Order: sequence, then C-alpha cells, then structure tokens
Amino acid sequence: MDPKLLDILACPITKGPLKLSQDKTELISKGAGVAYPIRDGIPVMLESEARTLNDDERLDK
Repeated sequence: MDPKLLDILACPITKGPLKLSQDKTELISKGAGVAYPIRDGIPVMLESEARTLNDDERLDK
C-alpha cells in the first residue's frame, strides 16, 4: 500500500488515523477498535466490512 495513501485515509467511524497491519492485509483503527480489510490492494472502508479487534490487538500485544 502506498504510504501517501495511508497518510490521507482516516477511519470513517472516528475520523482518526489508521495503521497498516503487520501482514499488510488490514488497516487498523485503534480508536474504533476495528480493522478494515485490504482486498486486491484496495482498502474497503465500510463499517459493515470491518472486523472487531480482539483484546490483544487493542493492547498491541
């Protein structure tokens, strides 16, 4: 994912920053507690498509 695009994107729920997951398959919003999938290089920024983070992910373990 292009780092410039990541700088522009914001969480649609909190309007806060997003972080690229280690495996580069999701954009993580700590504020909202969700992860948005990246499919074929395109972030799917829909709340209905987001996965809820588990407790370890929320705490960065």
